[in-house]
Amino acid sequence: MKKLLSILLACAMLLSCAAMAEGTVLRMATGYNSTKTGIAFDAETAGSGVTLADGNTYNTGDLKPTWVELENILGVKFEDKYQGNNSSKEFEFWKDRLNEIDMISGTAATLSEYGEAGSLVNLAEHMDKLPNFQAYLDANPIVRLSITGNTSTGAIYFSPYFDGVNDIERMPLMRVDWVQKLLDGEGEFAADACNDLAAAVYEPYMPTSGTVEIETVTADGTATEIVTKNYDAAGNIVAAMNEKGAMNGVEAVNMLRAYIDAAYDGYYGTERSKLFVGQNAAWDADEMVALLRCVVANPQTLNGTDSVQGLFTREEANNQRRVDMIRLAGHLFGVRGMESRQDYLYVGADNELHDARQETAAYEAMARMNAMAQEGLISKAFLDSSEENSGTYLENDLGFMSYDYNQTQTIMNATKLQEGEKYMAVMPPVARWFDGTDENGVYMRFTESWRSVKTDGWAISKAGVESDPAKLDAALSLIDYAYSEKGQILMSYGPDAFIKTKDDGSYETFVFNGKEMPVIADATYAELWEKANGNYTNYARMYLGSTLSFVKSQAFEYQCTHEVGKEGAGYISNAIALGTIKHPELAITENPWYTSVPTVLPNTKVENDELNTYTELTAKGKYNLGKDGENVFVDIIVKGMTLDGMTSPEEAAQTVDTAWFGFDYLLLKGDAWTRLLSYYESL
Repeated sequence: MKKLLSILLACAMLLSCAAMAEGTVLRMATGYNSTKTGIAFDAETAGSGVTLADGNTYNTGDLKPTWVELENILGVKFEDKYQGNNSSKEFEFWKDRLNEIDMISGTAATLSEYGEAGSLVNLAEHMDKLPNFQAYLDANPIVRLSITGNTSTGAIYFSPYFDGVNDIERMPLMRVDWVQKLLDGEGEFAADACNDLAAAVYEPYMPTSGTVEIETVTADGTATEIVTKNYDAAGNIVAAMNEKGAMNGVEAVNMLRAYIDAAYDGYYGTERSKLFVGQNAAWDADEMVALLRCVVANPQTLNGTDSVQGLFTREEANNQRRVDMIRLAGHLFGVRGMESRQDYLYVGADNELHDARQETAAYEAMARMNAMAQEGLISKAFLDSSEENSGTYLENDLGFMSYDYNQTQTIMNATKLQEGEKYMAVMPPVARWFDGTDENGVYMRFTESWRSVKTDGWAISKAGVESDPAKLDAALSLIDYAYSEKGQILMSYGPDAFIKTKDDGSYETFVFNGKEMPVIADATYAELWEKANGNYTNYARMYLGSTLSFVKSQAFEYQCTHEVGKEGAGYISNAIALGTIKHPELAITENPWYTSVPTVLPNTKVENDELNTYTELTAKGKYNLGKDGENVFVDIIVKGMTLDGMTSPEEAAQTVDTAWFGFDYLLLKGDAWTRLLSYYESL
C-alpha cells in the first residue's frame, strides 16, 4: 500500500510539473531575515567567489545550491526579488506591489489576513496539485488547523514553516562546571575570597513548609521515581537566606549545600549539583535564585575576577533575544502564554482561549524577575545595553545561565570555552501549573516551548500569477515538492552532493526520532565548521539555501550538535519520553489545557480590521517580539512595576483588559477558536 501511494504521489508530481511551461520564471520575494539568508548569494557571503563542498564556485547573485537543484528538478527558473528583510518587513515592502512578484514571505497572521482580503492564492482550491502537502496535513491535523484561514471555506493562504516539529525548542542552559565547583564534595565549601550578597529583594515562590513530591527520572535514566522536597526538614532556602540577612558568598554556598542535603534527605549525596544539572534534576525557581546568589557572590572561585553575571540573554540590544527572559519567567513561575505559538494566547482547561497579557500571574512573574534584577542576579547588559556585550559572556567566563536553543549555544563548548568548562542544557524547572486537574495547581515540569507551525510562511501572490497559469503551477509544484519525502531532505540538507552516500548511490543513514535519516558528508561537516563555526542553521541558510521555509528536519542539526549539547538534550528527551516533562500536544487533547494553540486563527477580514485597531496588542505594539521592538514584560523585568497604568500586577492586567481593549481582542480571537473547533469536528 505504501509503495502504491508513493507511486501515485510521484505520478501526481510529474503531471504537475508537466502542466507548467519549461523554464517558467518565478519571482521570489522570499528569504529569512537578512540579505545573507535568501535564495541567492549576497556580496558579503560570496566575496570574490565561494567554493563549497559540492565542488562548485558561487558568486554574488548566484542561486544557492538548494535552489539550483530545485530548478533542475522542477524545470523552473527562480528570480531573486528578496529585499533581505524579516518576514514582516518583507511583506510590508511588497504588499502594494504584489503584481511584481509570484511568491512572498510573511508572518502567518498577515498572510492569512491578506489571503482573506483576496490578495493571495487559496491553496485549498488546488489540493489536486498538492498531493504531498495534502498527505502532510492529513497526517498532522493540528497543522491543518494552524493554517486554516477561513472555517467556512477551509481556505489556506500559505505554506507553513517548521523548524523541527513535535519536539522541545528552547531549554535552560547552565555552566555545569560552576555548579559542580560550588555544590559538590565532602565537607564545607571554602574560598580565599568572595563577595557579599546584595540585600534580599526576591521572596519565596515555593512553599515554606510541608512537602512537595516530584516525579523525576532516575539517575541512570531507566525509570521514574518520586523525589520529595521536605520543607519541614529544611525550610525554604530563599526564606532562610532572607532571614539570615547579611552574608558572604562562602556562607551562602554552605547554606545551600545544607539545604539540599536536608530537603532531599541526602538523595543527591555529595553530587548536589545533580539537583540542577543531572538526569534526576528537580530544581525550582527558589533553588535557582539561591544558586544565582551563590554564583554572583563567588566570582573569585568561578572565573578568577571580582564579577560574574547570573541570568543573561544572547544579545542584550536585540529585543528578539531579550524576550527569552520573559519565556524563562513563564517556566519558572508556571505562567502559560509566555511562549505561545500565537501572541500570548493559550487554551485553558475550560477549552476557552486565554491571554497572558490580561492575567495578573504574568505580571507577578515579571515582578519576581525584577526582584532578581535588583539583587544583581540578571546581567548588567540585559538591564543596561550600554554595558558590556552579553555575546561575549561565555568566552570571557562572565555569564552563568540563559534560556536559548541547545545546538547553536552548546557549540560554544568547542569554540568559546576552555578545557574543563561545560555549558549545557538542563532540565526545565519544577513549578506550580494550573492545568485544571487540581484547583490548587500541580507541581510538575512543563515546557510551553514546543515545536509546531512557525509564525512565518510563504504564499503565492494572486496578482503575480493570475494571468499566467504556468506560474501558478510552478509555484504549486515548489510547495508540493517541499513536502515530499525527498523534498524535505533537500530543504534541510541541501542537494545530495552534501550528503554521505554508499557505493550504490543510496544515503548513509542513522536513526533520528525513530526514523532513518541521511548522514551529512564529511566535507559538509568540515565546511560548516570552517564557514559557520559549527552552527548548522547559519551554514544551511547562508551557503546551502536550505531551512529558509517549509519543513526543516532536526536530523542535520543533531549531527552538528556538540557532545555536551547531546548530553543535556538527551536528559531532556529521556524525561519527555518517560512523561516527567509535560508539554502541549499537536492535537485536540482530552484536557484542553494541553492543546497547542494554533499559530493562526481564522478571523474574518472584518474581525482582522477591528483587531488591527487594538494597536497596543498587535504584533508591533507594546508586547513586540521583534528585533527592534519594545516589550512591556521586558520593561517590567528591568524597571519594575513603574509603567503608567501598570504600578501593580492587578492594575497592569486591568489596563490591558479595558484601556487597551483586551476584552474585545480576546472575544474576537475566542470566536475564531470556537469556529475552528467546529470546523475540526466536521472534518
